[in-house]
This record gives sequence, C-alpha cells and structure tokens, in this order.
Amino acid sequence: MAKQINPPVTPRPSEVSDAVWLDVLTAVDRTYADLIDYQERLERQNAELENLRSFLGSILASVSDVLIVVSRSGAVEETSASVPARIGLMQGALSARPVTDLFAEADRAALEAAMARATSLRAPVMIEAGLLTKDGPTPVELSLSPRFDDRGRVAGLVLTGRPVGELRQAYAELAQSHDALKATQAQLVRNEKLASLGRLLAGVAHELNNPISFVYANAHALERYVGKFETYFEQVQAGASRESLVTLREDLRLDREVRNLRDAVNGAREGAERVRDIVEDLRRLSSDGSGEMVGFDLAETASVAANWVIRGSKQPVTVGFSGLPRLMVRGRPGHIQQVVMNLVQNAVDALDGQPAAQIEISHRIEAGRGVLRLCDNGPGIPESLHQAVFDPFFTTKPVGRGTGLGLSISHKIIEEHGGRLRLATGGSGACFEFDLALAEDGA
Repeated sequence: MAKQINPPVTPRPSEVSDAVWLDVLTAVDRTYADLIDYQERLERQNAELENLRSFLGSILASVSDVLIVVSRSGAVEETSASVPARIGLMQGALSARPVTDLFAEADRAALEAAMARATSLRAPVMIEAGLLTKDGPTPVELSLSPRFDDRGRVAGLVLTGRPVGELRQAYAELAQSHDALKATQAQLVRNEKLASLGRLLAGVAHELNNPISFVYANAHALERYVGKFETYFEQVQAGASRESLVTLREDLRLDREVRNLRDAVNGAREGAERVRDIVEDLRRLSSDGSGEMVGFDLAETASVAANWVIRGSKQPVTVGFSGLPRLMVRGRPGHIQQVVMNLVQNAVDALDGQPAAQIEISHRIEAGRGVLRLCDNGPGIPESLHQAVFDPFFTTKPVGRGTGLGLSISHKIIEEHGGRLRLATGGSGACFEFDLALAEDGA
C-alpha cells in the first residue's frame, strides 16, 4: 500500500512570528533606501551630464577655428559655431552629412585618405584642404585626430584647423613682433656696452692724465734748458773770452741744469713708457673679442680688466688678488675681460659708501678646470633674489644706472665658453664664480 504524502502546511498570518515580520519590514526599508540612493545618484549624474553638455556647447560656440567632429563612417556629428557661419548655413544643418561634402571636390579624395590613415595609425594626421565657404574654397590647414570610445576603439575623428591665410598673417605678425623684440634687445645690449665703454673711457682719461702731464711738464723744462744752452753756445761761437764764458755759465747755472736735464729726459721717458703701457693694456683689453678660442692667462686678463674698472671708480676700492699667479685657460680673452669688468663694476656699485671697500679676486684649478672667484665685502644679495640675478633686465640699481643686462650677458658668454657663471657662498658680501677649460698645453 503506497505511503500518502501530505502537502506542506502554510502558516496562517496569525501564526507568523514577529521576528519574521521584522525581517521583512527591514528588507523593504533597505530596498527603499537603495532605490532613493540610486535615484539621487541618477539625478547627480544627469546634472553633471547637463553641465558637461552646456560646457561643451559653450566651447563649440566660442571656438573661432574650424572644429568638426565626425563619426567613424565620416558623417558630421558636431561642429563649432564658426563652421556653419563660414559656410553660410544654420547651426545643425550639417549634422549627418558626409564631412567631405564640406570641402572642395578636388580635395575630397585626399581628405578621405588622410582620415583612413589617421584611423589606422591611431595618431593625428595633417592635411591642407579647401573649405567651401560663402566666399568660395578657403585653404584650411587641418589636423585629423582620432577619438576613442570606452573600449579604446576608434569612434571617429576630430578635425581642427584654421584658414591658411589667417595662419600666415599670424606668422607674419609674430615675425614682426620677434624682429621688434630682437631690435629692442640689441639696442639694450648696445646701451649696456656704451655704459661699460663710458666707464672704461673715464678710467683711460684718468690714467693717461698723469703721465701725459708729467711728459708735458718735462717738455717745458727741456725747452727752458735748451734756451740756456743755446745762449751759452752762441757766446762760444762768437769767440767770447774764457772769463766771460765762466761768468755766463754761472749766471745761467748750467752745471745744475745739466743734472736737471738728465732728470727731465728720464722723467719724460718714464711718462712715455707709462702711456705705452696703458695703450698696451687697452690693446689687450680689446683684442680677441671674437673668433676662435685661444689659450690665455686668466689671472693676467682679470688683473687688467679689474684695474681698468678701478681706475674709473670715484670711490677708493682695494682689489686683492690671490691663488694661482698664472692660470692658462682656453677662450676668448676679450669676452672674458668683459665678464670680469662687469663683475668688478657690479661689486664697486654695491660698495658705494661702504667703509674700507674691498674686492678679492682669486684663481684656482678645480675638477680639471680654471676657476675665478670674485667677492666683495658689501651688503651681499638677499636670498630671495638669488634665483633672479641672471634674469635679463633684473637690476637692483636705481633708474638710470644700468639696464640689468650685464649679468645676463656675462652668464651667456660663460655658457658659450662651456662654463657656468654662478652666485657663490662663503664671502661676507656677494661672491661670483665662473669656470673655463684649461689650455691644452697648460702653458
């Protein structure tokens, strides 16, 4: 006899425990809360999408260049407001049209090939094509850049560009601005060189004045001596008696004048030699300012340059030299002298009104290179200005006392020599250092 299976007994509501009902209500509350949270997230995302749509719309409306977004098949999806304005159509009239229809028929094949190449290469491609505008085909330099979907596949292209005429005009204006800037920079450099030349000439005039005055004074003395000797020898030739000649010699004090004559000749020669030395210093200062690199003594070059600046200084400044007495390096002596003169002049300006003003110049070899170090005992350079000292036109001098190009030009000159001009530390005031390659023969 088969066993009878009774169906499961479903409890009546009255028989469901409170715990079960509590679980059901909790699950319903949790589901409702999740639905509310999901709805809030959707609303936030919709708001973000609307903001993004508005943002992109404002960009497309404000872009003045040609901007066309196309699908993978080449149909127009979006354009900047400038495109239909150039073509002479209403906004939205270009949607779904083949992008090639917007360009001259002669350029369509090349445009299709460029679009295919950008898609296959997955990289931008440049092409020039004639956009059909109200005024006829206008050459446009286009950049075709692929755009990708969330799976990294090419979803279409973005065509951006500007009419070639506008580009050429912009390039021309840029070239004119660049030429004007170069002319201004060249003028400022010339002004800086003229200022340096003025300081140099002041030193030259001061230095030449003493020996030339000495030669001039001795020339006057020689002229007076010559007059006395001429008077004496005229009496000798006239056959004057011995007694009268002795008396005349005593009256003219010829014995003393003979001794003074030698002193006058020696003084005139010393003054002329001093002028010769000054001219030789000037020749060394102006020579080798350009051309190929040569070996020269950095210590001697720095000494000549520093002495010329000090000669033209209106305040007493002591310059000391230390380190190697002779340091052969390779470069253009005239350019390096210009650098040293600028550093010394800056130090002199910084020492204005400083008691016991002093500049110390030292020479050494470090890491196989010749190094010159120049320090002063002035107020120094604030740390906040360390990064700006070599910037063009930066200066702490009052208006009219420099263009701020000296250190910048010096920095460039040292860089052209393969070295580096830098602000150093360790001195009581400001310190600068630069390095140059040693001369190959070391002589």
